[in-house]
Amino acid sequence: MKTLGILGPRGTHSEEAALWLKKFLREDWRLEICADIFDVLTAVKERKFDAGLVPVENSLEGSINITLDTLARSDTLTITRELVWPVKNFLMTKPLVDFRETKKIFSHTQPLAQCRKFLHKNFPDAEIISTNSTARAAEVVAQSDVEENFAAICTERAGKLNGLVIAAKDIQDNPHNSTRFFEISYRPRDAAPIEHFDGDKVLIICQIDGSRAGSLCSVLEEFSKRGVNMTRIESRPARTILGAYIFFFDLETDAGDDALRESIAAVYDKSIWLKNLGVFPVTYA
Repeated sequence: MKTLGILGPRGTHSEEAALWLKKFLREDWRLEICADIFDVLTAVKERKFDAGLVPVENSLEGSINITLDTLARSDTLTITRELVWPVKNFLMTKPLVDFRETKKIFSHTQPLAQCRKFLHKNFPDAEIISTNSTARAAEVVAQSDVEENFAAICTERAGKLNGLVIAAKDIQDNPHNSTRFFEISYRPRDAAPIEHFDGDKVLIICQIDGSRAGSLCSVLEEFSKRGVNMTRIESRPARTILGAYIFFFDLETDAGDDALRESIAAVYDKSIWLKNLGVFPVTYA
């Protein structure tokens, strides 16, 4: 049986997404819970897990930096799938609690930000407390006394696992809120270069010489003149010297193998280094 590493504890959006993907692909994966995203990716790199499913970007709150930084520093991790997961946040309490009298609300920082308008309108006087995960928020509320009037913003599964009930559902400020996940696998350093782009997207990472005026524009032109559509660009510090950056480019594969090979080769020539993180399908939940 194959193993799939995910961010724990049980009841997180990561676990919900993994359970959905497992059913969608009809894969008999065994889910392995990890304490953080770095642990998931390290276990895949060390071949302790067959794959990992980790968040990379939320449509409201932006990129998950630890995922990007770890991918950039690795020579053996590759992306095998992107999953776009609709985020639904629930306000959950212990049974018999009048949620209108809520005094403290617990959740991870991202859901708290995603539900900012809801909280401001409905609970202007409640104390908002950040936890390590939405699942941990549900645990805290479950362990509290009814008289304390605590509530958690979490997944429905996290709440039910801890005996909580729904006080309000779909409380995210944006109904189109979603998170992109990457399924990550191990790829040997001596694996053959990617020649065929049989998937929806390809992700490349490179570092360019930022001291030269127009260097980023020159790189982008290599994609544009060959009809390669870029759906996302992200920059991160190179962690070498101040002002040095690496760039992540999400590219659609519609332009064909030749256009992608030629544009990536041209960008390679203009880069200090370049990595191809894989060609992969995009799945929508």
